[in-house]
Amino acid sequence: MTLRIYDTMAREKRVFEPQDPSRITLYVCGPTVYNYAHIGNARPPVVFDVLRRLLKDMYGRDAVVFARNFTDVDDKIIKAHQETGEPIAAITKKYADIYLEDMSALNVLAPDLSPRATDHISDMIAIGEQLKRKGYAYVTKDGLYFQVDQMSDYGKLSGRRQEDNEAGARIAVDEGKRNPADFAIWKFAKEGEPEDAIWDSPWGRGRPGWHIECSAMSTCCLGDNFDIHGGGPDLVFPHHENEIAQSEAATGKPYANTWMHAGAVRVDNEKMSKSLGNFFTIREILDKYHPEVVRYFLISSHYRSAINYSEDNLQIARQNLERFYHALKGLPLTAPTPYAELPQDNDTVRRFDAAMCDDFAAPEALAVLFDLVREMNNARAAGNTEVLAEQAQLLRSLGAVLGIFGCEAEAFLQAGGEGELAGEQIEALIAERAQAKKDRNFSRADEIRQSLLDQGVVLEDSREGTTWRRS
Repeated sequence: MTLRIYDTMAREKRVFEPQDPSRITLYVCGPTVYNYAHIGNARPPVVFDVLRRLLKDMYGRDAVVFARNFTDVDDKIIKAHQETGEPIAAITKKYADIYLEDMSALNVLAPDLSPRATDHISDMIAIGEQLKRKGYAYVTKDGLYFQVDQMSDYGKLSGRRQEDNEAGARIAVDEGKRNPADFAIWKFAKEGEPEDAIWDSPWGRGRPGWHIECSAMSTCCLGDNFDIHGGGPDLVFPHHENEIAQSEAATGKPYANTWMHAGAVRVDNEKMSKSLGNFFTIREILDKYHPEVVRYFLISSHYRSAINYSEDNLQIARQNLERFYHALKGLPLTAPTPYAELPQDNDTVRRFDAAMCDDFAAPEALAVLFDLVREMNNARAAGNTEVLAEQAQLLRSLGAVLGIFGCEAEAFLQAGGEGELAGEQIEALIAERAQAKKDRNFSRADEIRQSLLDQGVVLEDSREGTTWRRS
């Protein structure tokens, strides 16, 4: 199948043609590590994890070079230092470690390269020197600025015109700027800023601007021109627009060949953000829901569309996953078959492949897998264990492309969240019920069954004994 990706720059789906099929290069903007990440911050890494998995399956396990950065020097980090008194390095390490734990819980594969901004200060200074030497940058009393008027195609990613830029949206104020849209490459140190956020440069002591950080880290990891650059929807302008301008001005080469942006996570149809105070951290959501439920929620809508965070939508994700795991119940947890080794003449594989190769249409791919579940249920009802086992292996293998169905079925169905009965409590009540039945105290046995049902636990009796699952 031919892979087609929606390119933000082209504003249309385009056939993906890597520069080198044996080395596909992918850079995704990572977090600024000053606080816990919220669920909106989780969508891009999950989305691009699916992309990475599919590319690895299509081109080879070692063919994809994936880089995701940490921004570990920034105004927000300095503010956190000033509020807490903690050293900047301690703050950034703490929240970088927490972020990695959250990503691991969500089954996001670790990046091949994980550059940190503070390790690339010299590279940022080198780009700044190139830009100044070429006439793209100038010094003001506040720092070194990029002059957007020098780039005739500035705005090509976002579609913004110069008059839009001059309207002042998200543009820093500096009286020395030649154009309101000019942006900082290097910011001079201000009084009271900590020494561990200040470096020497040819223009004066200070620290890098946000945009130059990703230009330096991406090109150092992947080269001046690479295949795919990804991020969240709020990064199109100004961050990615400015990355393109300064990178292409410095190198004279196209920066990224394909631009991809995941949709926002909203609350009551408003953007989720720390500044609005309407956010929920990944950590607190994982305390209430199984990680695979959260991942399923994040991929269940098309990656470019916005999704609405709510308890109801997470419950829907949980119920949908339970349908899959019920189909897998009683079957062994097996390693997925590599995608390239799946039978290409199989209708389920063909339909799943068509959905994923059409700009990663995960909802359509999941619909194909629901059809497979219906076939599994029919095979189970007919007692066709051989066909059921083959279908289960196919379900696990296709699910692996999406990063789901990696749990043992009974363990998933019994997993609880915040405020729910623990497994040990449930097992104790089941044992008490079994004893009550032996004692012919059927009213107590029925009382226990009903009490568990009221608390979301369904008992299933068979000749082999009693099993249970969450309702």
